[in-house]
Amino acid sequence: MNEIVLIGGGEHATVIVSILKKIDKYNIVGYTDIVKKGSILGINYLGDDGMLETLINKYKSCSAVIGIGIITLSHIDKRIIIQKKLGSLGYHLPVIISPHAVINENVELGEGTVIFDNAVIITGTKVGENAIINTNSTIDHDCRIGNHVHVAPGVTLSGRVVVGHKSFIGAGATLIHNISIGENCIIGAGAVVTEDCLKPGTYIGVPAKLIE
Repeated sequence: MNEIVLIGGGEHATVIVSILKKIDKYNIVGYTDIVKKGSILGINYLGDDGMLETLINKYKSCSAVIGIGIITLSHIDKRIIIQKKLGSLGYHLPVIISPHAVINENVELGEGTVIFDNAVIITGTKVGENAIINTNSTIDHDCRIGNHVHVAPGVTLSGRVVVGHKSFIGAGATLIHNISIGENCIIGAGAVVTEDCLKPGTYIGVPAKLIE
């Protein structure tokens, strides 16, 4: 069993603990957070992120997983800061894949990306680092998902969709074939994207339009 520490103790982190338990590959040594939140599915609180240097000295080959979810673009920035800190301390950030996800052949997944239950990723797709592919989302063939992207629950990305770095695709959104999303974009929950959304900002509606 490989040691792994969880960064964050909120609801998103709880789901990751559940996935890690199903994988049965890691010994979860505990979680860090700025606030003690008690036991998370039997996983104990270790302290704030100041404990990370102590932990990597104790567990020389320790891995880490970022358990902080993304609701706004500011959460993405926070995840990036944590990712850089973990890397500087020598932590490995493995790809975490739920055993209930479907990952086809010829799919590339970047460091620190987490794939949740019932997500489907089809052949030819590439997902960047530190991304979240959430529950029941579907990413069809030959998509390109950038670094630090959150594909929320129930999203459908048709074939050859491109999502730029640090963008957020809201729950239940649908993107048709060959659509491109720029960097730092938010696609609202339930939106239907029929045209490229390249300018940073928030897009909502059916069809999705930029909020001015």
